[in-house]
Amino acid sequence: MKKAILVMAALLLTVGLAACGSSKEGNGEGGGASGGKTISILTPYLSSVTTNEMVESLKKLSADKGWKANVIDTKGDVGQLASRMEDAISSKTDAIVIVSTDPNQLKSQIQKAKEKNIPVFGADSGYIDGMTMNATSDNKEMSKMISNYLFEQMGGKGNLVVLTHRPHPGVLARTVQLDELLAANKGIAKVTEQQVEVPGPIENSRKQMESLLLSNKEEGAITAVWAGWDEAAIGAAQAIEAAGRKDIIVTGIDGNSQAVEMIRKGSPLVATVKQNFVGMTEIVIKQIDLVFQGKPVEGTELYAPASLITKE
Repeated sequence: MKKAILVMAALLLTVGLAACGSSKEGNGEGGGASGGKTISILTPYLSSVTTNEMVESLKKLSADKGWKANVIDTKGDVGQLASRMEDAISSKTDAIVIVSTDPNQLKSQIQKAKEKNIPVFGADSGYIDGMTMNATSDNKEMSKMISNYLFEQMGGKGNLVVLTHRPHPGVLARTVQLDELLAANKGIAKVTEQQVEVPGPIENSRKQMESLLLSNKEEGAITAVWAGWDEAAIGAAQAIEAAGRKDIIVTGIDGNSQAVEMIRKGSPLVATVKQNFVGMTEIVIKQIDLVFQGKPVEGTELYAPASLITKE
């Protein structure tokens, strides 16, 4: 009798475990074989409007796949980002996405992730060896688009202020492209290039522009401001408008809603390039899903389209 009870208990345990296994395999809405995965989303720039837009989109798209998304923001501290990425690797996350981050500052961590078979993806970041892929806009083409428009508005001559943030790989590529275009346009002189601090780029660029306006009071001393992204352009345009300077125009890149509204209202901010940030995250999520299915990615550097926005 005792032997019969033990046999029955063993059978019940086997059936219970099989049911649990079946339930686990079916878990994850729309996730299929890749459901139930965990991805770690890391950035030092969550306070940025566009970075936040990408992170929120990544979270939503991950949830649609049945994946858990953990967001890590280091508030401008790239050194801390490296440490937090190592924590994510130690936690055996299934994939890592770095957002608006120069991967060269995370070389060691990217290699560690590769050794642990944890794929690393970029969203509006750069691509280096060890990563799986990066989705972004074609930053050189965007820089050509906005810079050539600005040069036309300047009539091919004048004094240019450059506001940039070279630690960001996208902004760096745009600024390097601007330098090449300036070398071929001798009528436009770069008065100064200034690095805008992040976080707080709108406030910081506004203060920097206020100082530049005070030291360049005469008309024509500054003809235009080229900003590597919209938040820097917004701050500069606010300072110019507050000073009553009608002789200075500003351009940006990103196409965020505040910049577009300022262009529409006729502020000193006259143009931007609209990036498709949600499109970038859709590309990243598609590539992650391919990797989770054991398939190769469609490319290491994939672009979402961008378009010029002016008042016209």
